[in-house]
Amino acid sequence: MAINVEVFSSPGCSKCGHTKEVLRRLADELGGDEIAWREVNILDEMDHAVALGVMSTPSIAIDGELVFTSLPSAKRLRAELEGRLGRGDKVPA
Repeated sequence: MAINVEVFSSPGCSKCGHTKEVLRRLADELGGDEIAWREVNILDEMDHAVALGVMSTPSIAIDGELVFTSLPSAKRLRAELEGRLGRGDKVPA
């Protein structure tokens, strides 16, 4: 079963670019077909971002739930994804 990840970003955000790179790498390592992700430009999808509670970028939602409201470490993001895939324990925020 795939999990859906949304990376909320804004144009010119260097941290957002880094977050997308980390997520791309982790998705490949954990099994690209199990993690479906997309970039959400908050300027283009403001209503969606506000509905989830996004107040800053980068933010990450997983399966419709806002999980990270700032740039997580690769370790925390990996642990969250593995936990949702049933491969490990989630790391507390």
